[in-house]
Amino acid sequence: MLKARLGKEIVVRVTNEIGVINQISKVIAEKGINALAVNGEVEGRTATMRFVTEDNLRIGDALRAKHYAPRESECVIVEVLNKPGMLRSVTEKLAAESIDIHHLYATAAEDEKHSLLAFDSSNNDHAVVVLNR
Repeated sequence: MLKARLGKEIVVRVTNEIGVINQISKVIAEKGINALAVNGEVEGRTATMRFVTEDNLRIGDALRAKHYAPRESECVIVEVLNKPGMLRSVTEKLAAESIDIHHLYATAAEDEKHSLLAFDSSNNDHAVVVLNR
């Protein structure tokens, strides 16, 4: 079973330096806000971090106060059963509808019944409809 909805992610682009992920993580932790899913990647000298959190407004304010330039971006958030084949099920449905995935990340723990996927696509509104069928 899939439960998809439109959501928001916090996106932070910074110069890639040792410890920068730790610095950003510290800002979030100090606010006591849970990050539900996290993605980090480096391209050249630029690091991009994406967070789905329980309170993007407070996280955004806290990051701006520390001179980061976060932005909020639309994404699709999907709750899936934590079992083999669920990523395939999601991506198969999107591909069948010619929905292009721009980026995707997930969170899961072995002892949990559900996983959380977050992604951006060529048509987020239609992706939500397709996944909730």
